[in-house]
Amino acid sequence: MSDATWMPFVQQCADAGLQVDTNVAMAQRTTYGVGGSAAVVVVVHSESDAVALSKVVEQCQVENIVVVGRGSNVLVSDEGFNGVVVLLGAVSPDSAVGVDGDVVQAGGSALMPVLARRSVGAGRGGLEWCVGIPGTVGGAVRMNAGGHGAEMVDNLIDARVVSLKSGNVCVVSNADLGLHFRGSALSQHHVVLSARFQTTNITPEEGTATINSVVAWRREHQPGGRNAGSVFVNPAQGDGSAGALIDAAELRGYSRGGASVSEKHANFIQASEHATAADVVAVMGDVQQKVFEVHGIMLRSEVALVGFDARIAEQFSDPRHSALEQNDARAHLSKLLGDIDE
Repeated sequence: MSDATWMPFVQQCADAGLQVDTNVAMAQRTTYGVGGSAAVVVVVHSESDAVALSKVVEQCQVENIVVVGRGSNVLVSDEGFNGVVVLLGAVSPDSAVGVDGDVVQAGGSALMPVLARRSVGAGRGGLEWCVGIPGTVGGAVRMNAGGHGAEMVDNLIDARVVSLKSGNVCVVSNADLGLHFRGSALSQHHVVLSARFQTTNITPEEGTATINSVVAWRREHQPGGRNAGSVFVNPAQGDGSAGALIDAAELRGYSRGGASVSEKHANFIQASEHATAADVVAVMGDVQQKVFEVHGIMLRSEVALVGFDARIAEQFSDPRHSALEQNDARAHLSKLLGDIDE
């Protein structure tokens, strides 16, 4: 669609008091720092904003929607995204994370390291591993983020979710979110407003020691710079980690254009200042093919591909969970949220 085609939607968003912009460079919104522009970006600062946006989405019959947090698990096509990107506006530092007894609550836009440190500061344990996740709480719930032997499903009680299709807001339990390895039943039109976590009693000193250990491990074993963290999902149990398989295929340092497999961690793909999204996808494809040739295992991506051809997205999608299982979980969640046309 052209800018003119999106103008009715943009105008209705503005009339509803929403923060909206057009032709927004997504390279500045992702940790890869590559990719084209989004046709429209809407920043949601509150639950009422999300509900207002849902009404405009319904009126304008918009289907192409992507919710982006910190952009730490997203790769946007060089051609951009001809749709609506929804961003959660920053919440105030004081309200981002709260503690009530053994329950910790965090806003969807709260950063995972902040969740870890504030929980520990309040003497609550179990979320220290979150310090190693560079994204937001909302994004971490959506993908069931994990690390250091833990993942969101382990501590998550429930999440407050709004549907941009129905405008309904619902507190969805852990079980109803359909969480699985690096994924969930949440669709792109679902926005995680906040989440609650069950924690244990620890001393701040104990928690801080664990956090420091996680940070030290990451600095030693994982690269910084322009990347999206682990690119490929670990294969089924017993096949080894994705990084180990890539390493065994002798692909450390392999490059195409401005993208390369990290010398420090083989499951990271780095983007140089001159890289393109096409370079990153090319390296992903070559790694996938080489690992299959060497090990007979087809690696799948945990990075969300936005604006790419459906064929490319399908090439890297994770078939670990059957379509029937995913459809059942999504249908159940959509029923809870009152979605239509699911």
